[in-house]
Amino acid sequence: MATPTTLPASFVAGNVLTAAQLNDLRGAFRILQIASANKANDFSTTSATYVDVTDLSVSITPSATSSKVLVLATVQVSNTAGDGAVQLVRDSTAIALGTTGTAMNGYGQVSSSYQNSMFTCGIVYLDSPNTTSATTYKIQARVNGGTTFINRRFNTDYGGYSTITVCEVSA
Repeated sequence: MATPTTLPASFVAGNVLTAAQLNDLRGAFRILQIASANKANDFSTTSATYVDVTDLSVSITPSATSSKVLVLATVQVSNTAGDGAVQLVRDSTAIALGTTGTAMNGYGQVSSSYQNSMFTCGIVYLDSPNTTSATTYKIQARVNGGTTFINRRFNTDYGGYSTITVCEVSA
């Protein structure tokens, strides 16, 4: 079967395709590789600038410059006095950021008003790194007063689990 230049009729909004149907596309929209990192222990920061969250970093080497990278991440976050935020970074560049904040922008934020709560900050982002070099995706965290915690609440009675997964998708 030759690579189709148009999508099959079954590939329309609202239809669910099976893995076999997706694989029949022969090159278009195929998952070529997957890498992930998981974090079960906790992390905290009092930094007013973004810092890397240990264990939430994953590298992938796209096979073609036209490939997309689908990033899926869930991060368990809490904060004491002030506000905390997490962001997604490709190599050294923050991506998938909001732009309307005047104090902080990130893809997930948490307030000290709920310091005895842990929130799940999730992201699904389709990136176009345009490279065949090793590319690292990672989660960073910061705080605007107090302490930001990953995988735990202010008190240590409750813990969480965070993950980041990247998938190379053929274009």
